[in-house]
Amino acid sequence: MPCTCLTSDLKPVISRGPRIFCFRLSCGRPPRRGKNISTWGWASTPGSRSLKRSGEAKPFSPMTFACTIRQEKDFWRCFSADYEVIEAMIEKLFGRFLQKSKRRPFSTWQIELTTRCPLLCKMCIRSENSDWQFQDMPFEDFKKILPHLKDVETVVLEGWGESLLHKDLSECIRLVKKEGSKVGFVTSGMGLTKNRVSELIEAGIDFVGFSIAGTTPETHDAIRVNSHLPEVLYAIRLFQEEQKHRGLLRPKMHLIFLMVKDNIHEVPSVPSFTKEAGLEEVILTNICHTINIWQETQRVFVWGNVRNQYEELVKQAEINARKLKIRIKRPNLSAIDVPVCAENPFGSLYISAEGEVSPCVYLYPPLPSPFKRIFCEKEYRTDQVSFGNIFREPFSTIWNGSNYDAFRNRFREREKTYRDLYFSLLDSPRLRSPEASAFPEPPEPCKSCHKILGI
Repeated sequence: MPCTCLTSDLKPVISRGPRIFCFRLSCGRPPRRGKNISTWGWASTPGSRSLKRSGEAKPFSPMTFACTIRQEKDFWRCFSADYEVIEAMIEKLFGRFLQKSKRRPFSTWQIELTTRCPLLCKMCIRSENSDWQFQDMPFEDFKKILPHLKDVETVVLEGWGESLLHKDLSECIRLVKKEGSKVGFVTSGMGLTKNRVSELIEAGIDFVGFSIAGTTPETHDAIRVNSHLPEVLYAIRLFQEEQKHRGLLRPKMHLIFLMVKDNIHEVPSVPSFTKEAGLEEVILTNICHTINIWQETQRVFVWGNVRNQYEELVKQAEINARKLKIRIKRPNLSAIDVPVCAENPFGSLYISAEGEVSPCVYLYPPLPSPFKRIFCEKEYRTDQVSFGNIFREPFSTIWNGSNYDAFRNRFREREKTYRDLYFSLLDSPRLRSPEASAFPEPPEPCKSCHKILGI
């Protein structure tokens, strides 16, 4: 099938010597199990070093290196050459696909419509915070965000509350769709009716994630207090029936399963549960923000280079998912230092119900600042992070402000260090992972966040 994820915005991944360029080709289906995927590199200067030494003096002499990638849809191609030559070659070969798939500057904006929620989940930081700030984003304020969405691929209408409680949710979705962005939210499904589902689909919703914490009512209901698993399944069926009635494939629906010790034994059954619910995708997640003993003792990920007893359960879930043709995404269960966290501060951001712009949802909970965190079994107090209010300031002033730019620069430095280390290790007789101590430190508020440890 045609390539759908090429980009002409190629950048060198190292700054000295021959430059390595990468782009990704999506083939639409995984290779046969165990089959190697060959990746090609080209050296543009005689005697230059690339991912593999080349004795060739010819420009663009091919050098193969193979890596076994099982059940992957993505082919990686790396080039070492002059930027202009590579860009021209890519444009010539794939220009028409590049034109179709030109991406917007921002990948995701997460917009919080409300901090209210009818649930009392044990893993939520609201569970023991009596000073939680309950509020909804006024609809007139939401409209102020709309002009900026022409630069955003995906809008997630979700924060620390249940978006279904916002009375203007359907109209918010309709307005986002007018700006050309994909839009959806994550929900407990609580209180959904046939009429409400019809409104959401009519508004143009693209995706819905349903949060669960067990594959049995006993487990799920005990963790997500006030939520009932049969009601979640009923909400999914309402969407499916309305889709069938209208002859639509959207919204795409998936499950989000939060893993804790009280439900980890049910993880292998998650793929079959997903299949029985009529869905094709499930995302496994870790508890990231812990504030009390129960939450801290319930996490299933571990620190350091030690064997995790729960890894086999997650691997079994992956095996079961492949058999059932269910897409499954999972986090690491062992902490590793990552140069840039999955929240992607370069192309994503979070807007609170009061309009505060923050790099991610975990840096701006609706609590008095500083708020509590437990990180590596130690308690921290962290200040809320906001770089400006989008209701009162021009967004360009916020995004290009010196403080926000300095925040992102810390991650750029970490990313560059990682790349330099990685390619230098390829020339080493013994390949090993870069040491965490080799990275520049992340921004201060991110030092006590589990996301920076890749979990």
